[in-house]
Amino acid sequence: MKVLSVWFAIALALLVAVHPVEAADLSNGAKLFNANCTACHLGGNNVIIASKTLKKGALEKYGMNSLEAIKTQVTKGKNAMPAFASRLTEAQIEDIANYVLAQSDKGWER
Repeated sequence: MKVLSVWFAIALALLVAVHPVEAADLSNGAKLFNANCTACHLGGNNVIIASKTLKKGALEKYGMNSLEAIKTQVTKGKNAMPAFASRLTEAQIEDIANYVLAQSDKGWER
């Protein structure tokens, strides 16, 4: 049993080494955000519902302060926000979500 565990650990390590997890492309996220989101969310604001901004406090208040929550919102849409699943790839949505979280941490400074 111990040998099996060791081989499993080695196989897992090799898999990770061969296929490393790619880091989010914040530059691409910024470009995609500017092209798709700024009409309603310029500077992390919200022109439709002023209190539901993309700023850290609002994201926390409304349970949107995680990568998964933002990805779901962008993918499926909600209320006045359209769904972007048919316009953006999963990787693009991931880049946007990472960009939004990074900007919220920085206070949406440019």
